[in-house]
Amino acid sequence: MATAKDLREKMANIATEARAKLDTITDETPEDRSAEIEREFDAMMTDHDKMRDKAERLERSNAAIKELDNLDLSNTPDFEPRAASAVDQGAQIDYRRAFAEMIANGGDGHVDAEVRQALQEHRVQTGGSNTGGGYTVPTTLANFIVESMKAFGPMYDDSRFTVINDTAGNTFDIPTIDDTAVTAEAHTEGGTVTDDGGKDATFGKKSLSAYSFDTEWIRWSRELNTDSVLGMESFLGRLLGTRMGRKANAKLTNGSGSSDVEGIVTASTLGHTAASATAIASDEIIDLVHSVDPAYRVGNVAFMMNDQTLKTIRKLKDGNGNYLWQMGNIQAGIPQSLLGYDVVINQDMDDIATGNKTMIFGDMAQYYVRKVGAPALFVARERFAPDYGILGYIRFDGLLADTAAVKHLIQA
Repeated sequence: MATAKDLREKMANIATEARAKLDTITDETPEDRSAEIEREFDAMMTDHDKMRDKAERLERSNAAIKELDNLDLSNTPDFEPRAASAVDQGAQIDYRRAFAEMIANGGDGHVDAEVRQALQEHRVQTGGSNTGGGYTVPTTLANFIVESMKAFGPMYDDSRFTVINDTAGNTFDIPTIDDTAVTAEAHTEGGTVTDDGGKDATFGKKSLSAYSFDTEWIRWSRELNTDSVLGMESFLGRLLGTRMGRKANAKLTNGSGSSDVEGIVTASTLGHTAASATAIASDEIIDLVHSVDPAYRVGNVAFMMNDQTLKTIRKLKDGNGNYLWQMGNIQAGIPQSLLGYDVVINQDMDDIATGNKTMIFGDMAQYYVRKVGAPALFVARERFAPDYGILGYIRFDGLLADTAAVKHLIQA
């Protein structure tokens, strides 16, 4: 069976061959032959993408196996009521058993003080106090959830956007200022400096709220819980993370901003309108880049589009016949790029069609993501007896602090 490394090498070879095939198209190439070559190119890149998906699955499974190899299997928990003493073979109850008991018995309120103490040592506080209604999540489960959310879409990634981690959901104000039209003036020696307030700084503000979202109840059987408990944290983390990731990525991309999360695409300003409703020309991407002030073209600058749009962009060339898109090297840490800028794939962005904002470009760090606490966890037993239930809950918001920093290309 091919390894992830083997697949990555095959991907590189396919991309190179596909690029060479597309290079054979010239101004003299008959139209029907050009169309045939493009179909062959698309088929090769489809194989490339399938290999990429398989390689990523293998890499995830390898990571999961490595994680399981590090598990302590010496104290497999059971779900029968424990004696008053939470002692197993002379050892104090460990975190994994405490977590299993908390899930099986319906949450903090249904386990004893010793279990709560074991969990407390491995938790992240999400706001408020335990007695006052605050909820906490075991650290390992919280990490699984957050990593799954990041894997699902780019909008929850701390490395790309400016993230504010908060413990309370009160309105959070961000001061803003547009001073781009104001300059200094010539000074006359011995003269009186003007002090009429005409060049005072004018501040504004934008506010981040804390919108709440939940996964709805997820149910599973007592038998599954008993037989698979050692993998339950990982399983639940991925499941909860994927569900919340879908919602978070969609809202942070296209949220309306009206009593709702302000999505980065919604908040972006017009950079360029494509001439066609069904295509994007190479010159139009250059126009989009230069619609953003050079001051915002340094730092965490990137294009963002969905995978179907990238498929179209892969075929575009500049006036010298050079491809605008450059394949990166994941193993070497080199990202794919377009005109020298990173390309971020976001499947919640629109396809190429009439009136759609198909691409954005600019300083992604100007988009603020506010995360209120860690993901909260609710569990239930009696409600679903003899099965179990779990509910994920998160609070977040987002806004584009400077709308001049990120602009979009819209189809005609």
